Amino acid sequence: MSALTIERTDGIATVTFDNPSQRNALDLAVANELVDAAATLGSDPDVRCIVLTHTGDFYGTGADLTRLDGDAGDEPDIRKLAGRLHEAIVQFHQAPTPVLGGIDGVAAGASFGLALVPDLLVLSEDARLEFAYPRIGLTGDGGSTFFLPRLVGLRTAKEIVLLDEPITPERAVDLGLATEAVPTEAFEERLDDLATQLAEGPTAALGEASRLLTESFDRGIEAQLAAETDTIGRATRTDDYERGHAAFFGDDDPEFTGQ
Repeated sequence: MSALTIERTDGIATVTFDNPSQRNALDLAVANELVDAAATLGSDPDVRCIVLTHTGDFYGTGADLTRLDGDAGDEPDIRKLAGRLHEAIVQFHQAPTPVLGGIDGVAAGASFGLALVPDLLVLSEDARLEFAYPRIGLTGDGGSTFFLPRLVGLRTAKEIVLLDEPITPERAVDLGLATEAVPTEAFEERLDDLATQLAEGPTAALGEASRLLTESFDRGIEAQLAAETDTIGRATRTDDYERGHAAFFGDDDPEFTGQ
C-alpha cells in the first residue's frame, strides 16, 4: 500500500492516511486500498481495535479534484470512486470490533464522512471538520448524509450541510460529532490510551453492542428487543463471558481475549 499504512500492535490495527503531500486526498487507488484494509482487518480475529488516523495537517480533503475536469464527463469517475469508498465505509461500520478515529487536522468532503464512521472520535484542538461539498456544487457522499442526522438530529444536520461552516473541535463535541477534544500535545497519547482501553476490553461484546445501537434506528421496539435477546444469548458462548463472570466473583479484573 502506498497512500495508507497499517501497523499492528497488541491487538490494535492502526490505519493511517499517509500521503500528506497530497493532503491525503482520495482517488480510486486509495479507495481500493481502504476496501482491502477494511476487509482484512474486519476478518482478522487478532484485531481487537481498529484506529483510523493520519499524518500531516489533513485527515483528508475528500476526492482528489486534480483528477477531475469539473464537468459532466466526471460522472463515471465520481460514481466509481464513491462506490468503492462506500464499500470500505460499510465494512468499517459493520466491523466486529470497536473502531476509533483520531484527527489532528482538517477533514473535509468525503474525509468528513469518513470522520463520522468510527464508534469514538478524538479531535485535537487543531482539528477542523468541514462538509465542503457546496463549495464545488456537489451534494455529499462518504456516508455523511447517513451519519449526520443520526449523530446530531435532522435540523442540525441540515444546518451543517446548507450553511457549510467549518466546525471547531469544541462544537463538534457539543454536537455529538466527536467524543472529545484534547490539546494537540496530548493528542497521540490520548488516542493510544483509548485504543488500548478498547483493545483490552471484551471486544466481541463491544462490537455487538455498538451494532445494536446503530441498527436500533431501523427497528421498532419489539424487533430491537428480539435482537437484544439473540445477541446477549450468543454472547454467553464467548470466552470473555466466562472470564468476566468468574472475575465478578473473584478478586482480579478479567483478562479479556476478544473471543
